[in-house]
Amino acid sequence: MKPLKKKNIMNEVLAIVLAGGKGERLYPLTIHRAKPAVPFGGKYRIIDFTLSNCINSNIRKIVILTQYKSLSLERHIYMGWSKLFSTELDEFVFTIPPQQRLDNRWYAGTADAVYQNIYFLEKESPRYLLILSGDHIYKMDYSEMFEFHLNKNAIATIAAIEVDRKLAPSFGIMEVDSESRIVGFEEKPKNPKTIPGMPEQCLASMGIYLFDFETLIKELKDDAAKETSSHDFGKDIIPTLIKKGNVFAYNFKDENKKEAKYWRDVGTIDAYWEANMDLVSVDPLLNLYDNEWPIRTCEFQHPPTKFVFAQEEPGGRLGIALDSIVCDGSIISGGRVQNSVLSSNVRINSWADVRESILMENVEIGRHAKIRRAIIDKDVYIPPNTVVGYDEKKDRESFYISPQGIVVIPKVVISSLDLE
Repeated sequence: MKPLKKKNIMNEVLAIVLAGGKGERLYPLTIHRAKPAVPFGGKYRIIDFTLSNCINSNIRKIVILTQYKSLSLERHIYMGWSKLFSTELDEFVFTIPPQQRLDNRWYAGTADAVYQNIYFLEKESPRYLLILSGDHIYKMDYSEMFEFHLNKNAIATIAAIEVDRKLAPSFGIMEVDSESRIVGFEEKPKNPKTIPGMPEQCLASMGIYLFDFETLIKELKDDAAKETSSHDFGKDIIPTLIKKGNVFAYNFKDENKKEAKYWRDVGTIDAYWEANMDLVSVDPLLNLYDNEWPIRTCEFQHPPTKFVFAQEEPGGRLGIALDSIVCDGSIISGGRVQNSVLSSNVRINSWADVRESILMENVEIGRHAKIRRAIIDKDVYIPPNTVVGYDEKKDRESFYISPQGIVVIPKVVISSLDLE
């Protein structure tokens, strides 16, 4: 038998990206935007990683289900992604907000979000549905999961990642047999089931589900009729299907290194900051420079990055960035940047010092300002001589501080605050 070709086997797959969550744990970065639209890594949005995985896996039919504060997300999809698809070849990517087609309510759960669009799904009628989350950072070839699904003759396959048993209460944990068949599933268990032969490791759901279309549609209709259901994939759909058999776990594992591949839920400020800081390390866990697996995004015409002033004498100005990501249009004008991620059009003025921080688009740091372990949202102006990240008590008077002490400055007119 000839090996399956990726382009052929993925033609029958429709991807549904769930991108409607409030992202409350990522507050205040989600005050004005949905979690999948939060910038990441300087030039990307979080959802770009899921969408890039689809493109690189040759999935060309993608629907994004939006809900809360979706304007910037929808604009990003239109400006950065729609041009990559050919309607003449029956390719598409578009967003679907709640339409109240069935009744007067928003999406009540992950399964309900898909069910409320059952009219579109039945009209499109793909052979397989791939349900994805739009708010995780990872690189994954979905065609490998699809081949696993076919080889197992599964009705449903769940992508899973190995986690330490101590972390299991934060995930949906699967119990599997020696053939990777799921025999049990529990959300956030206190006493989790471990992997056979690996007493300290558990299989955690990545929120990636592959279904046979007819199987899922029938299950969604049955679930919608249950008044006691929470209409959630993890809590309702998956446990019901497991009882029917042939539901498998696809272990997202690097077989060469014998360890779990990179996957991050950047759902909290601390997790988000740590994932960005990893990118500026000498050998980051997530490689953004992999030409074989490019991460795409919405590109704008910005001028080149510029570093000016080289007055290294005492008291002089030195425009320099070390161990950092600095995106197009930024100017380091006599200031110092270290271990930081700078988005487009950032301006660092003379004698300013920025360390271990994330600065989003159009941020300007005034002269002599000192910024450390901070996240500064778009369009914020930091006045001269401002000090952030060095006095937690003072920072708390004006800003949100994460459990690990990361200062978050949202989109506000910071110049109106008394920071002297």
